[in-house]
Amino acid sequence: MDAKLFQPITIGGVEFKNRIAMSPMCMHSAGEDGKVTDFHIVHYGARALGGAGLVFLETTAILDNGLLGPGDIGIWNDEQIPGLANLAKVIQRLGAKAGCQIGHAGRQLGIETRQSIAPSAIPFTETSRVPQELTKAGIKEIVEAFRQSARRAREAGFDVLEVHTAHGYLLNEFLSPLGNHRTDEYGGSHENRYRIVREVLDAVREEWKGPLFVRISSSDYVDGGNTPTDFLTYGRWMKEQGVDLIDCSSGGMAMVKVETYPGYQIPAAELLRKELGIMTGGVGLIETGIQAEEILQNNRADIVLIGREMLKDPFWARTAADALKTPIPVPPQYTRYGSTWQRTVPKAPVAPMTVL
Repeated sequence: MDAKLFQPITIGGVEFKNRIAMSPMCMHSAGEDGKVTDFHIVHYGARALGGAGLVFLETTAILDNGLLGPGDIGIWNDEQIPGLANLAKVIQRLGAKAGCQIGHAGRQLGIETRQSIAPSAIPFTETSRVPQELTKAGIKEIVEAFRQSARRAREAGFDVLEVHTAHGYLLNEFLSPLGNHRTDEYGGSHENRYRIVREVLDAVREEWKGPLFVRISSSDYVDGGNTPTDFLTYGRWMKEQGVDLIDCSSGGMAMVKVETYPGYQIPAAELLRKELGIMTGGVGLIETGIQAEEILQNNRADIVLIGREMLKDPFWARTAADALKTPIPVPPQYTRYGSTWQRTVPKAPVAPMTVL
């Protein structure tokens, strides 16, 4: 039997050819207007050609005050849709499903000339600027921005949508007691801290009917912060709201040194999968195909999200297949037929790209 890593999987009614996803990673290479550039076509297209079943873009900002840094891709206005649509089509033509992650930086806004916002006026560090505390009206604007961004992702033709609630960004700031000191209905208890996420997911589901993922920070790594146990509560609510898969990352709420090692975030994915009966994604220092196969064979996660290793090796899937001795389809342009190149090359498994 083929390695589980290369077996198809269906999530939210969509079939993926394998269980390998490219993890969202900031590239900071968009235009000043947040629009897709040629870099993105080449960068994400290469990973689709390289065999990943799902290719996620970096976080796309739902508002222009939600950029993680200069050059982030935007999804805050309709003028950005054509570039996103073209990028999604390139990924799909090259054999992968296209994923769009939507999020807001909150107090981690990477643009110095704009005012940062957060659930509470608490700076990230003692030397960081103080964010503006969101009013209830401002919270409603955030929820609506997520809804509109989900619409744009749908109109652009993406296959998967992921809501970013991790890494110390806005929704993570609401979920974590480290960043949320509110005394109204959006702060205090788990239910109150989750309230904006509940409203966002409900709004997103009005526009998005396909596979819906949520990326979480399963641990804040600080006493008094969230732990994987807290996400048994949050994750149960996410499942009730129609989330198909929880993408289990960690950290970002505080400047702490995290002792990392291969697979260090997998226990959280395993816990949520086992206790909640929801699909999970494993991410974080997954370096080899053998390591990824162990995670899947032992039912610790349903898919693996590959980050830095896929930056180094766009054909990580092929490298993993070689290690697992599993034959997989390879673009014929990258194969050799016999001792000499044939003049008539077999038809490629994907449609030729005609317009970029």
